[in-house]
Amino acid sequence: MKPSTPKLGIIAVSATVAILSAAALLHAIPAAFSQQPPVMEHSMPGRDQMPGMMMQMHGQGAGQMGATTPTMPGQDAFGAVQEIVRILEADPNTDWSKIDLEALRQHLIDMNEVTLNADAAAKPIDGGLEIAVTGTGRTLAGIQRMVPAHAQMLKMNGWNARTEPLPNGVLLTVASSDPKEVQHIRGLGFIGLLVSGGHHQPHHLAMAKGGLAHAH
Repeated sequence: MKPSTPKLGIIAVSATVAILSAAALLHAIPAAFSQQPPVMEHSMPGRDQMPGMMMQMHGQGAGQMGATTPTMPGQDAFGAVQEIVRILEADPNTDWSKIDLEALRQHLIDMNEVTLNADAAAKPIDGGLEIAVTGTGRTLAGIQRMVPAHAQMLKMNGWNARTEPLPNGVLLTVASSDPKEVQHIRGLGFIGLLVSGGHHQPHHLAMAKGGLAHAH
């Protein structure tokens, strides 16, 4: 049976549309590729360029990581000596023939022993506080050097400080006639009294310059 004329017309039209669509698609593909950015001849580095690029990237990373420099010395006594050395080197009048940094180091050892290893038994008394500071070995030696010398510096706020020797240390007594200062003294206790006053840092500098070799 032969197809009717209308059906043949529909088939012809459909075939024509399909052919035209295919032609348009084939025309669009090259145009799309032509719009892509051109590939640069040297976009990929050659082997001779790789070491330089790696060094550049490493340098950039190191610069970012090294944007800040550590400042902590890692150990308190080390940092204290380092600070003194910087002050001495910045002073054109420093007489290096008199500098005694070993004396400062020994003093810092005393400080460490007294601060961390000494026993301090505090007892309230009328008008203040009495503290038996005791120890053995190097700690005892540090107590005997530091505590009496430091008591001489506790003449602030109307305080009265004195020391007496003990068989294994020093008895430190600090008192005041002002009731408020009595509470102040008792609140500070041994370590608070030991750090009171602003004389200690200048004392380190004086010791490093060759003075006060056997003081606290």
